[in-house]
Amino acid sequence: MKAAIVTIGDEILIGQIVDTNSAWMAHKLTLSGFEVEEMQSIGDNARQIKDTINDLFERVDVILMTGGLGPTKDDITKKTLCEYFDTTLIFDDSVLDNISNVISHFTTLNELTRNQAYVPEGCTVIQNRVGTAPVTWFDHKDKVLVSMPGVPYEMRYVMENEILPRLQEKYDPEAYLKRVFVVKGYTESGLALHLTEFEDNLPEGFGLAYLPSPGLVKLRLFVRGEHRLPELEAQERKLKNLLGDAILVEKDVTVEKLLGERLFEKGLTIGTAESCTGGNIAHLITSIPGSSHYFKGSVVSYANEEKINILHVSESALVQHGAVSEIVALEMAKGAQRVLNVDCSISTTGIAGPDGGTEEKPVGTVWICTTYKDLHTVRKYQLGKYREANITRASNLAMLQLMEMMG
Repeated sequence: MKAAIVTIGDEILIGQIVDTNSAWMAHKLTLSGFEVEEMQSIGDNARQIKDTINDLFERVDVILMTGGLGPTKDDITKKTLCEYFDTTLIFDDSVLDNISNVISHFTTLNELTRNQAYVPEGCTVIQNRVGTAPVTWFDHKDKVLVSMPGVPYEMRYVMENEILPRLQEKYDPEAYLKRVFVVKGYTESGLALHLTEFEDNLPEGFGLAYLPSPGLVKLRLFVRGEHRLPELEAQERKLKNLLGDAILVEKDVTVEKLLGERLFEKGLTIGTAESCTGGNIAHLITSIPGSSHYFKGSVVSYANEEKINILHVSESALVQHGAVSEIVALEMAKGAQRVLNVDCSISTTGIAGPDGGTEEKPVGTVWICTTYKDLHTVRKYQLGKYREANITRASNLAMLQLMEMMG
């Protein structure tokens, strides 16, 4: 079964907001067995909305739309869908009751909000239990169009609790089977070259997808159809034999989540001392729910005086070797271990760019030290020229370096 995703709103097209809905919906649809053929973002324009629907219905079975359902004049989706399906708006008391329940704890009903209880006649109305804009479902010549609110948490609630179960019941799509491996030690192109023969000999219908991130590549082996599970398992075994110890983990997980799991399992605590990464590693670690069990704190010692005053880095080391050096990285990590009273620590010091480099220490030079109880590892990495990429890559490399020490 083929599906398309359409996000509606001028605010997307002018860059005022980022469309996070499409990626989330595509992921959920894929896991539910649907093939996402296309994703489009269009403006609050009636002609464009209708032309997009016409075009997509020629190629897909399901159109999922978000946006344009608010109470203000620029929200025209509901009216436009009435024009497209040749119907009119009617007042729905059950929608009004739901709206009243949703807003009762923080505001009172006004005329604009009350008007959201008007819905296209003939559609299936699905109550939005977390917002005021109802969801409308249109059956159209064995195909379906669903219009949902654009507010991300509202869309996600109705998708998971209402839309996906109904779509699966209606179409019974083939299961999407996948295996995900997080692979270390390869660039995307290097990994693809290593797996050329394997990929060329995959059975019909199988695919291998590469998703690179700084320091890692996520590899996804996939096929559709529950009956192909034995074939998937056979290909999985071949892939694991080819990659061996390069497989960091056999699931779709971020480095920070994996590090957190390791720390929690071992009952260890961690802190960071960051210079060139500016607290990014601490941010990543604490983005994981439950990180308070193992993360104690961070010292963002951007200035040399903070390295000296807080982490007790020796002034002589800074004078003799400079802030971007092996000895300073080591003293920062050990200082963090003492000051924060943790089992493990990570320190970073380097030149993120785009300027500040020298011939001896060009932009992208980063020293990373990781400590694990009484052990420590210090490594120099030569990254690229771009600041954001350098910070991301250094953060991932630092967490990977610590995990390598932990075993």
